[in-house]
Amino acid sequence: MRSSPTIFIIPTGIGCEIGGFAGDALPSAKLLAAASGCLITHPNVMNGGSLSEVDERIYYVEGYSLDRFAKSEICLRKVRQQNIGIIFDSSIEHDTLVRHLQVADACRATLGINIGSYVITDIPLGVEYSDNSTKISTGRIKNPMALLDAGKKLISQGTTAIAIVADFPSQKGNDNIDLYRQGNGVDSIAGVEAIISHLISKYLRVPCAHSPALQPIDIDYDLDPRAAAEEIGYTFLPSVLIGLSTAPDLIELPDYSPHGEDIHPYQVESIVVPSCALGGEAVLASMEKGLNVISVKNNSAIKVDNQYFQYQKLIEVDNYLEASGVLLSLRTGIDLKSIRRPLKSIKNSQIK
Repeated sequence: MRSSPTIFIIPTGIGCEIGGFAGDALPSAKLLAAASGCLITHPNVMNGGSLSEVDERIYYVEGYSLDRFAKSEICLRKVRQQNIGIIFDSSIEHDTLVRHLQVADACRATLGINIGSYVITDIPLGVEYSDNSTKISTGRIKNPMALLDAGKKLISQGTTAIAIVADFPSQKGNDNIDLYRQGNGVDSIAGVEAIISHLISKYLRVPCAHSPALQPIDIDYDLDPRAAAEEIGYTFLPSVLIGLSTAPDLIELPDYSPHGEDIHPYQVESIVVPSCALGGEAVLASMEKGLNVISVKNNSAIKVDNQYFQYQKLIEVDNYLEASGVLLSLRTGIDLKSIRRPLKSIKNSQIK
């Protein structure tokens, strides 16, 4: 059965019930990949701290690059292995840096991931993030050129994919972090994490993903299972390295030489997105192309739904189980109306 390339997005930092925590959307991604045969998604969906998974049907693409793919600016080329380089923020404490380097060596020794080199930024990145749990997660970095200069050094040494580890302010005593760990509020650091990875994607045009360097915090006896993946290791770097290890190359369009394993934007038939988050670039580009938009109920801190667009090819579903069934129906050519009830008789086109 032919595959039906599908984009799967859960925006970062808006507190989605599924996908607003550490890798808790990964089971949904695996199911959607099985139903479609080819799923293009982003690190927010796949990264679970120390936990992640490689699935040949899933293409791991940073969010800014995923938007470019949806807008037909790039295609994706499957690779056997990326040569990963790591950028470390120079303000990371020595012991924390050593822990991260040990994680990199562990991934090389146990998973066979190709990690060629690392570089430390010349000056601290200066990460700042919002701590208001009632709003969309956001923030900034004070020294973006330090990040880009470090990335350029790695690329000049043969790096083909970049992992970034930035130093984040201590979260001890932060009430909003406690709320997040208990399954409420928004992940405070997610927004600035996206800004960091977007910078590398926009200016250096290589696969990338970010992992925060955080100091350990006290045990939480009322921990929400969706946040548990963040509690089981010293760093969040393993999932980033696993994802980047086979992340596709980003091939600029339209001037490129076709390759048999390329995934071209014109092959995409559907996009799966929370019903509350239809305003993103990838979704709008998909609407312009007339693709199927599978809108899944997945509450968040925002509400940009189809009342603002009135898009005719939008398919509303209650959960990702149902979304997977829709994808399988589309993939196999089964009319969705034939499955739903009541089933109406066909119309005489001559009768007005």
